[in-house]
Amino acid sequence: MTPPYIDESELMSLVSWSDAITAIADALSAGIASGPPRSSLPTAGGELLLMPAATAEVVGIKLAGIAPDNPAAGLPRIQAVYVLFDAVTMTPQAFIDGTALTTLRTPAQSALAVRDLAAVDAESLVVFGSGPQAWGHVEAIRAVRPIRKVTVVGRNLERAQALVDRIRADDLVAEVGTAEAVRSADVVVCATTARQPLFDGELLADHACVVAVGSHEPDARELDDKVFSRARHVIVEERATALREAGDVIQAIAAGALEADRLVDIVDRPRMPPADGITVFKGVGMAWQDLAVASTAYSAWRVRRPR
Repeated sequence: MTPPYIDESELMSLVSWSDAITAIADALSAGIASGPPRSSLPTAGGELLLMPAATAEVVGIKLAGIAPDNPAAGLPRIQAVYVLFDAVTMTPQAFIDGTALTTLRTPAQSALAVRDLAAVDAESLVVFGSGPQAWGHVEAIRAVRPIRKVTVVGRNLERAQALVDRIRADDLVAEVGTAEAVRSADVVVCATTARQPLFDGELLADHACVVAVGSHEPDARELDDKVFSRARHVIVEERATALREAGDVIQAIAAGALEADRLVDIVDRPRMPPADGITVFKGVGMAWQDLAVASTAYSAWRVRRPR
């Protein structure tokens, strides 16, 4: 049988935000939150990323093309496809829209961190960025915290307003704002292509939970040194990966604002918000997360498929 192709619409119908968060949490509990580092092949227009992962049951790989000049031509900066295999026979089981998969799994990982790090009554969310990841983080974090107000901060005001309109359609209070909005935010999400800090870390409320997922490059960052020097907890997916790829972390350590031994792997994260103090989750995206959500999607597809 020809493996099915699960497109964006079907993927989002098969896997809810809660399902995706659970898939990530289950993978962590099962001890499969590791694997080979992503590899990169330079291309004429950018790079091709290869992200493989495996469990005893399934094997998968995401092929992601990154072309920085695409947005100017009206194309997505990142486009991807995911291939899921049976681990024993290595028979292809499904092809999945890898871009949509990323839109689902990255916010799910962030929401898992927010669930354990942010104040339980967090209701104010500031999002830097106006693309699919910004929207996805609003939806995923709503699944774990009682968010009531969202402020969108973006360089492109038209896109920021479009995201605000989309959020308002989901019965939330939303507005376009500036970086000053972090002063009163319970949760701050950075989901941009920025290469320099987006806001002054001194502005953050003492209880803020900060999430940064915009880059996986050592020379790019969204958070300044002050965020890290003020943080009570700094959570990463995996310390070795963060020290190799997370520019926010790498540059803060180089500046003396953060010590490497303060980094906590997500599997060892605190399970309740601190009484006071900023918490930070820096994610770069890992292949095991893709596999966890892709496997969940395929299992749901098998239940739903026509007989």
